[in-house]
Amino acid sequence: MIPNSTTIILTLSLLIWLSPFISKLIRMPIPPVEIILGSLFAYFGFIYDNPYFDLVAQTGFLYLMFLAGMEVDLKQLINSPRVIIHKSLLFLFILSILAMISGWMFELNNIIIISMPLISIGLLATLNKTYNKDTKWLKLAFTTGILGEVASITALTIFDAASKTGFNLHLLLEVSYLLGFIIGVFILYKLLKLLFWWFPELKNTLIPKIDTANQDIRLAMALFFIFIAIMLSLKLELALGSFIAGMSISAFFHHQKDLEEKMSSLGFGFLVPIFFIHVGSSFDIKSLLAEGVVSGALTITAIMIVIRIISAFVLRSIYTPKDALLTAFALSMPLTLLIAVATIGDEAELITHLEYYQLVLASIFEVLIAMPMIKILHKQNR
Repeated sequence: MIPNSTTIILTLSLLIWLSPFISKLIRMPIPPVEIILGSLFAYFGFIYDNPYFDLVAQTGFLYLMFLAGMEVDLKQLINSPRVIIHKSLLFLFILSILAMISGWMFELNNIIIISMPLISIGLLATLNKTYNKDTKWLKLAFTTGILGEVASITALTIFDAASKTGFNLHLLLEVSYLLGFIIGVFILYKLLKLLFWWFPELKNTLIPKIDTANQDIRLAMALFFIFIAIMLSLKLELALGSFIAGMSISAFFHHQKDLEEKMSSLGFGFLVPIFFIHVGSSFDIKSLLAEGVVSGALTITAIMIVIRIISAFVLRSIYTPKDALLTAFALSMPLTLLIAVATIGDEAELITHLEYYQLVLASIFEVLIAMPMIKILHKQNR
């Protein structure tokens, strides 16, 4: 009989390799395919609980947050017209209000209400590869998404701390650590910006243009683990540290055009698929037959997409109403953060297994609905 660890290694290897082919065959984005395959292979006993699998999957999630941070162009965000920043913030505010109202109307769990206004730009990276990154609606989605993801990860960090400590003085201490960390990062950003302004050659020293030792990848990975270590010592959400590490690379080493592609290849070719397969393996496929799982997931999906479409009404005057609608669908896929909240809520026993399955399933449904809608609307836009 093949040892358990060997079975998992062989299964993961095949799934990582075959996922893109299956994705093209059934015309479905790769992440949902990987989640579905993970669930199926776990059901048939090829994937099971393994501490090494859990560790690599957690690393994959953090690396995905790192890549999301690298997508953030701080210079572009700072130089964005004020009207775009103001209306993006208004979009996020209306989205949060509508999420609370919807949650109250449908009597949803507080954790589900918290998850509904989440924004993640993780899957926007895949849209970036499919459509021209200079497309107006995609640039608007990135600007709004960056602001939303920063707010979402901050909220996720506070929620994670609250799930462990409860709402007490210890939580206030954790939040003070978070604020101190953010202020410290901002001060460090200003100091480094000044340093690189006085000594521009320092950038080329750290990451030379002719690099025979992969110093760019070494520096990026060093920052990735350094920020994770800082968050571990502060007992804060690791995803925030990973995200800021990615933002640091984007902010200071934007001249190294190939770095993002190199890091992305490593992530989407190895670590990130393992995370999605792990998510799928945690989803009991038999739960689809349980009463309320599919209907509940469809309800959550419908609410999350509708409240984004309504909130996008404030964005219609920036470019066109269709661009605003495309932006709404582009921001309707917070797959990674939605699963993160579901996982934290499940581990802290703040939600039932039924609600956990609803959130995971909803994260898949959103991608399956939003991706085709973007494709249809974009064709009409041409």
